Amino acid sequence: MLSTGLSLNERHDAGEAKNMSTDFPFERVFPVYAMSLAKPDIDSVAKSGHDPIWVAVRDEAKLEAEKEPILSSFLYASIVAHDCLEQALGFVLANRLQNPTLLATQLMDIFSDVMMHDRGIQRSIRLDLQAFVDRDPACLSYSSALLYLKGYHSLQSYRVSHALWKQGRKVLALALQSRISEVFGIDIHPAAKIGDGILLDHGTGVVIGETAVVGNRVSLMHGVTLGGTGKEIGDRHPKVGDGALLGACVTVLGNIKIGEGAMVAASSLVLKHVPPHSMVAGTPAQVIGSMDEQDPSLTMNHGRSCA
Repeated sequence: MLSTGLSLNERHDAGEAKNMSTDFPFERVFPVYAMSLAKPDIDSVAKSGHDPIWVAVRDEAKLEAEKEPILSSFLYASIVAHDCLEQALGFVLANRLQNPTLLATQLMDIFSDVMMHDRGIQRSIRLDLQAFVDRDPACLSYSSALLYLKGYHSLQSYRVSHALWKQGRKVLALALQSRISEVFGIDIHPAAKIGDGILLDHGTGVVIGETAVVGNRVSLMHGVTLGGTGKEIGDRHPKVGDGALLGACVTVLGNIKIGEGAMVAASSLVLKHVPPHSMVAGTPAQVIGSMDEQDPSLTMNHGRSCA
């Protein structure tokens, strides 16, 4: 099976695919976010049938299997045996989230059904993967993010639960949310809206509420809470603009806006709107300056001096 328009068609020109290396110019299709704000040219991937990120993942897995033979079976089952990134990701997530009453085979069917037919998710899983590789210095490769980083796992599992929520399958979406929280220690309500190119660095303790909105190219460190202020109903959670950077253990409460390109320093408590391209810190958070770069989420420089 092939992902609709996005998977690597290995049966076409097998010799060329075999010789493809990770030196492929990813910026042509999946721009490095630190260098460009452009959307990936998904149409080019669809027409060519060539998925450079999936090629990189497979090549890396094969190299790792040679270097660590003890992991060869694991790498084969998780990556090499699959035809596309969607299938491999579904396998990894299903095995991470399974329990005695929610079987891996059932989860595989759920993940496959959603990811293989949703072009938006197909785009997001690749842009998120690129974000982890670009912004997390501890991320060794595309394959290591896919296999081992729970921030990436929880984010992609959320994307499936969000799709289920929009389909009206809310009980299943909430059941999946419960497992994500239990396994990864990251609690994202399936109704929350999250953009592309997101980094959940470490991810432990991240909480994102039901009506929260997170824009594109946002980086969230561990312990970030996007929460409400009490028992109010309706639109009650924060809205985070594109390119924002939220430091470790930041708490943002209520239906307030974190402006585009803003930076919130670690351990801040944010109770009012944050202007675009500003830096705030403290409890409660106060504006202490403006940011030099357009998207601090891309540079990840928490110690950068502000203007």
